[in-house]
Amino acid sequence: MSDIALWGRLNSGNVQKAVWALEELDLAYEHVPLGGVHKGLDDPAYLAMNPNGLVPTLRDGDLIVWESHAVVRYLSAAYGGGLLFPPDPRERSVVDQWTDWTATTFQPAWISVFWLLVRTPAAQHDKAAIDKAIKASLGCFWMMEQRLGQVPYLGGEQLTYADIVAGASMYRWMTMPIDRPSMPSLEAWYTRLSERAAFRKAICVSYEELVGRLAF
Repeated sequence: MSDIALWGRLNSGNVQKAVWALEELDLAYEHVPLGGVHKGLDDPAYLAMNPNGLVPTLRDGDLIVWESHAVVRYLSAAYGGGLLFPPDPRERSVVDQWTDWTATTFQPAWISVFWLLVRTPAAQHDKAAIDKAIKASLGCFWMMEQRLGQVPYLGGEQLTYADIVAGASMYRWMTMPIDRPSMPSLEAWYTRLSERAAFRKAICVSYEELVGRLAF
């Protein structure tokens, strides 16, 4: 059995970030399905590890880490130095900038679109709310378009954990039934990500089970 274990459902966007990092780093790990149809988030044993009662949770030996960006940062630092984790603090500050921006600004915007358009039953759709969420998301994507017009990845010249946490959005964004303005640099980035086996395994996961489903 591997020393690394990951709890969570594979169609969770936040769990997918952790899976992508694990796969990108070619790490052996045990996956424990949890949440959604698997339930178990309120199990006392799980809450003892993750008092927030959400997914993902990572165990590496005697270390427990929860919160998806913390998990991805940890894996990148522990196992991806010089690969996903730039050793130069100046370079890493840019990676952290985009990583934190994803958590505070970008993810809340695009996730709102996903919840309002995909997870909310069609009969309950609020067009005004959907349009507002799409507008906020497009503002974020235009920022990324400008950045990716300068460098191939958000952190610079190579893939980093910033691309993992932000890029986890792209499969859903590109497959949701919405109008997307042309953003050539963003689309080229998505193509580069899609060429990675770890991205395809972790991110290109069907979300059909979530359509029209606000809760499990």
